[in-house]
Amino acid sequence: MKQIITGIFFFICTGVIANDSLLISRLLQRIDDLQPKTDGVFPRGCIPAYRMYALNKERYKADVTAFFSAVTSVGLLDIMNDLSPSQKQQAKAIIDCSKSVYPKFRNKIIERNTYNWWPTDTPQIFPNSGFLNLFNKSQAAPDDLDDTVLTLVAQSASDSVAKQVHTLMQLYINNGKKKFHSIFKEYKNIEAYETWFGKKMPVEFDIGAFANILYFVQKYHLTWSKTDSVTLYLMKRMLEEKKHITEPKYISPYYAKTSVILYHVSRLMALKPIPELEKLKPQLIAEAIQSLLNADNFMDQVLLSTSLLRWGVSPPDLAPRNINSLEDFVEEEGTPFVTATMATLLPNPFNRWVGATGVAQFYYYCPAYNNLLLIENLVWRRRRGLS
Repeated sequence: MKQIITGIFFFICTGVIANDSLLISRLLQRIDDLQPKTDGVFPRGCIPAYRMYALNKERYKADVTAFFSAVTSVGLLDIMNDLSPSQKQQAKAIIDCSKSVYPKFRNKIIERNTYNWWPTDTPQIFPNSGFLNLFNKSQAAPDDLDDTVLTLVAQSASDSVAKQVHTLMQLYINNGKKKFHSIFKEYKNIEAYETWFGKKMPVEFDIGAFANILYFVQKYHLTWSKTDSVTLYLMKRMLEEKKHITEPKYISPYYAKTSVILYHVSRLMALKPIPELEKLKPQLIAEAIQSLLNADNFMDQVLLSTSLLRWGVSPPDLAPRNINSLEDFVEEEGTPFVTATMATLLPNPFNRWVGATGVAQFYYYCPAYNNLLLIENLVWRRRRGLS
């Protein structure tokens, strides 16, 4: 452990990895240790995540969601070819164990192949929330496009399933037939993907979800639909207008921070160049560098550093800190990767007023996923010849 801590300290101070292979192996082992192998508070394979209420930051609740199992697997699949044989075995074990939990989150209509943030076999909202769970059935959230595409990629779903889901997604766009909340008026008539598969939910736009949807389209080499192109247009417009800098919570209610948005955009761009986004690369690089220099926690620094590496830029050195243990250092609260708020269900301008108060807003933390984010950064540094 002392050797690992020394390696991390060297990484933070100089941007160079000391014995990064050993560090990657230990971080993979930590993810494996955190992943349940039997059913308990979290079902087998469900990488633990915790929900913190914005107005009560002293209390965490276990949140049973497949999201973090999926994004961890997506990250591991992306770097698999960069791992040693033994590390590939570690990564494959995590991915395979995660697959056991996804059926709990799948739509009850098996042929549909869509997925939910929370379990569908026993419908829940905000698990372990006491009185709120009295409304598990009546207020159960619909499946959403973001969880669906990530879970399909995490399972390496077949091309036929990907094509079928992509066809289904074309029915869930902003076509003016539903209530429109939580977005700028100038975007109101843009026929991009909405967040939810549900018929009764108001239309929401989320640039992080857009990036994941288009990642799915690119990953499976799907034929771009009109909605894919329109969604890309809206992403580009949001970025050009710097909404991810000035209004990150408003254009991305679920990935509500500039660092997290840039991370998603860079992942999409690193998979396969998209000319419309490539034109914005100088702007995005400058924004990421400035955000990194201003970042006040380690995971923000990791997200922004990885984004720069994906864009072919050697990131500035990360700021030195005191280190007591590997777990405390990597798995501290830091930046919530996901934010949830019920304020988005309110019409303008009430959603912004309520959202600003923190009422009905929750932050999600996943210690295992923090380890994956650091592994990604180490791998990308190696790819760029920085280790």
